[in-house]
Amino acid sequence: MAKRDYYEVLGVQRSADAAELKKAYRKLAMKYHPDRNLDDAATQEHFKEAQEAYAILKDEKKRAAYDQFGHAAVSGGARGPSGFDGDVGDIFGDIFGDIFGGRGRAGTRQQQRGSDLRFSMDLDLEEAVSGITREIRIPTLGQCKSCHGSGAEDGEKASCTTCGGVGQVRMQQGIFSVQQTCPACKGVGQVIKNPCPSCHGQGRVRETKTLSVKIPAGVDTGDRIRLAGEGEAGMAGATPGDLYVEVRVRQHRLFERDGDDLYCEVPIHFTTAALGGELEIPTLNGQVKLKIPTETQTGRMFRLRGKGVKSVRSRRQGDLMCKVVIETPVSLSREQKELLDQFQKSYESSNTEHNPKSSSWLDGVRDFFDRMTS
Repeated sequence: MAKRDYYEVLGVQRSADAAELKKAYRKLAMKYHPDRNLDDAATQEHFKEAQEAYAILKDEKKRAAYDQFGHAAVSGGARGPSGFDGDVGDIFGDIFGDIFGGRGRAGTRQQQRGSDLRFSMDLDLEEAVSGITREIRIPTLGQCKSCHGSGAEDGEKASCTTCGGVGQVRMQQGIFSVQQTCPACKGVGQVIKNPCPSCHGQGRVRETKTLSVKIPAGVDTGDRIRLAGEGEAGMAGATPGDLYVEVRVRQHRLFERDGDDLYCEVPIHFTTAALGGELEIPTLNGQVKLKIPTETQTGRMFRLRGKGVKSVRSRRQGDLMCKVVIETPVSLSREQKELLDQFQKSYESSNTEHNPKSSSWLDGVRDFFDRMTS
């Protein structure tokens, strides 16, 4: 029987990369695994067919030859006891290793890197905008000073007899041989004969350390500063983790930040809004004067360029946006009320001229009721 095209067997395009090939093979291998399909000859043939296809296409040289000349280019040396050339255990160690706790091929010792730490730092808006250097105290696992992180009292370690010093052991799973981390040495490849009494062979102890953290100007809530190597110490002298300082900016009494711009509400008297005037406006760098033109309406926005925040990323200087809100006077005296009453009467006859928005709104109300009743 003629062999099927290897790409067709795996169900991938001829342009598929290594990751796509592996994903397709993993799916087929899990589906047609002999341990899941006992006494099913047809399924086992599908399994062998997928094995052979993957063994050829995952090898760049064999794949190139297959793409050019087809099965004739690889049939001579492709077959072994399982129908293909190569170690079954190696292939399935790569694909199913994570299921059984494997970390890759034998000989690749991997020490456990220290964990990363996160610290939340609350800042006032002024501190976030101008930058600050602050000391923080971090509870962590630091390197044991007695054994210098080795975990051994005398500093000596012996090769692990369980894995022969490679940090990996092979486990037989049916017809497959898969790798997993050595349970005796945890993948390090060495064992400690005389554990350090201070850290009990861990190479690290609990401690609290003080660090000076420089927060750059312009940071905002959610920004993180990474301090390399300031996380937890690794097991048995392995590489330490990192410390991430996460910024949280407190709510400000006057300003609200949006990116590089600041926003604030400025209450003004209705006389200032009508006649115009000049106000002292606070900024993060001192006070500035804001000129209010005559006949200013509530909600009008004024832009003070360059009075916002300088971005930590683009170094752009933002603006300060001031929204004026006309404040209605309260707790008026009898005399003040009489004056306002006189003022009201003085322009009631020419309401359209002095209150164009009110007049327009009233006209709209009349039209609305006319349509409702017609």
